[in-house]
Amino acid sequence: MQPLSVVIITFNEERNIARCIQSVVDIADEIVVVDSYSTDRTQSICEQFDVRFIQHKWPGYGAQKHYAVLQASHNLILSLDADEAPSQQLCDSIKAIKHTRDADGYTMNRRTNYCGKWINHCGWYPDRKLRLFDRLKGQWQIVAIHEKFEMEKGALVKHLNGDLLHYSYYTSKDHYKQIENFSKIAAAELYQSKKYVRLPFIYLKVAAQFLKTWLLRKGFLDGRMGWLIAKRSAYATYRKYILLKNLHEGKKL
Repeated sequence: MQPLSVVIITFNEERNIARCIQSVVDIADEIVVVDSYSTDRTQSICEQFDVRFIQHKWPGYGAQKHYAVLQASHNLILSLDADEAPSQQLCDSIKAIKHTRDADGYTMNRRTNYCGKWINHCGWYPDRKLRLFDRLKGQWQIVAIHEKFEMEKGALVKHLNGDLLHYSYYTSKDHYKQIENFSKIAAAELYQSKKYVRLPFIYLKVAAQFLKTWLLRKGFLDGRMGWLIAKRSAYATYRKYILLKNLHEGKKL
C-alpha cells in the first residue's frame, strides 16, 4: 500500500480547519498543515490533532502550495485548502488508489457550498480539480491566484468518483472580501503584463460575465443563489478592470 501525505494550507481558518482534518484522518498516513502565521485559533485547533504544524510566511497561493508539498514525507500527495473536505465517496476512491495506484495524478469534482446552499451550476459544478498526485510527476504553478498543479508531459491522469466539498463563503460579506482581495491581485498582474482597458470594454466584460454565469452556465437553475452568484461574478469582473484602469491613472490599489 502506498502511503499518503495530506497537505493543507491555512491562514485564520478556525471555522474550517477541524472539519478539514477530520475528513482525512482515515485516509492520511501523514497530515501537514502549513500556516501563514494565523492570528486566530487555527494553531491551537490543529494541535488537538496528530498533524505536523509548520509556519511559513505567505508567498502567494501557488508558491505556498509548492512549499507545502516539499514538506511532505511521502510522494503521493492530497493537497487541500482548509475550507475543503473530501466526501465519503471520494475518501473511498482515494483508499482504493492507495492500494492499487493506476495513474500519476487524479482529478475530482469540487462542489461548493455558498451561504448554506450547495451550488450545482453557475460554472461552479462540476469544478474539476487535480488534487491527488505523485509529486515527482509535476509541480504547482508559482502564481498569485488561480493556481493549479501541472503534470509533466506524458503523465497519466484519471478521474475519481466522489466530490471535494468546498465550504466557500458563509456570508455575502465573506464573498465581497474575497472579491476585493482577488481583484487587487489580478489587477496588479494585468498591469505588470502591460494590459490596458477602456470603460466600454469594462462594461462589455461585466455584461458578458453575468450572462455567462446566469444563462450559459445555467445559474438560473440554482435559484436566488444563482442570481446572486451571477451578479457578484459580474461585480468581480468590474472591480478587477476598474482597479487596473486606476493603476494606469497612477492611483494605488
